[in-house]
Amino acid sequence: MKYLKIYNGTVLTPQRTISGGCVIIADGIIAEVSDKNIAIPGATEIDARGKYIAPGFIDMHVHGGGGHDFMDNTIEAFLQIAITHARYGTTAMMPTTLSCDKQDLLDTLAIYEQAHKLNDKGAAFAGLHIEGPYFSMQQKGAQDPRYIRHPDPAEYVDILSRSPAIKRWSAAPELPGALEFGRYLTNRNILAALAHTDAIYEEVIKGYEAGFTHATHFYSCMSGVSRRNAYRYAGVIESAYLIDGMTVEIIADGIHLPAPLLKLVYKIKGPERTALITDAMRAAAMPEGPSVLGSLKDGLNVLVEDGVAKLPDRSAFAGSVATADRLVRNMIELAEIPLRDAVRMMSETPASILHIQDRKGTVVKGKDADLVIFDDGINIDTTIVNGNIVYMSKESFSGYLI
Repeated sequence: MKYLKIYNGTVLTPQRTISGGCVIIADGIIAEVSDKNIAIPGATEIDARGKYIAPGFIDMHVHGGGGHDFMDNTIEAFLQIAITHARYGTTAMMPTTLSCDKQDLLDTLAIYEQAHKLNDKGAAFAGLHIEGPYFSMQQKGAQDPRYIRHPDPAEYVDILSRSPAIKRWSAAPELPGALEFGRYLTNRNILAALAHTDAIYEEVIKGYEAGFTHATHFYSCMSGVSRRNAYRYAGVIESAYLIDGMTVEIIADGIHLPAPLLKLVYKIKGPERTALITDAMRAAAMPEGPSVLGSLKDGLNVLVEDGVAKLPDRSAFAGSVATADRLVRNMIELAEIPLRDAVRMMSETPASILHIQDRKGTVVKGKDADLVIFDDGINIDTTIVNGNIVYMSKESFSGYLI
């Protein structure tokens, strides 16, 4: 068997924090988690030097990074995005599309299938997230209005028949045909998420009952309290707080949601119902300046400055350039929550929402060896995917690997 031993680290397990802990990996699976330095002859060893050994970060909503977007529809783009985000602690990611025409989406499905087989040097792919095109035009955000439309069974049934890779689809539950769409997704064990929606509480409840149990990039492109003919109505934001079973995801870059809202989400929904997402576009891990949201072929020109992508006239945000380490760091520093909870929101909680918690999301014997080593500042030293080291900092490579 191929053994990898990580020792002398602070191991974050679901039950406790183990100082001076040791994790043994055998053929890609966590074989042992211990408070003792277990001798494994012939094993590759990493001395964590007291740093944290945590479950790998799971990004359930990401569009790109490193100068690439999944909608570029090239194998190179898929693989380079996976490599880029692994440098920041992501061990599993859900490639995400934007509203587009049907053929573009089918092309993305085909490329995903090919790239998935070749992806062994970056974060693993956890299935496709289709974001759009079934959205409210009033809440389109940076989505291209040319492609926004109502759910069409002839379209989505055909798309879903083409590939089992689709694991999540985000849509507005108030649209004509959306409830039937939500039920269809749920019957196929695909996560139905509400997004880019102008729904009121009564519509969200019906959507929740039809399977829309998760809120995509919470607060962004969704309704809050509104007034119609003198009467006030609760929007999607209030509905997600009121429905205990609804999970949410937040772009914790400190810009899309400032510190008070990060604190509010944590206070009401808690770490067990809140996932952190990058929602990163191609400019993540790239210098600031002009960029493109979506595909290079017909994407939207944007400007990256102040740590976020903006429309060229600076009238609105046009995408995130966050990486997973930044999200965890912000929750600790801006939201002032415990490190354990911040890590949970980037690992265990998304694994639970995606129903892959039986094999990912925690440092537990028998689960996939997806691990990340980082210091108190959440600076990533080592990223391990299925037992393979896919990233090591220069310091790690020169001093930790024996």
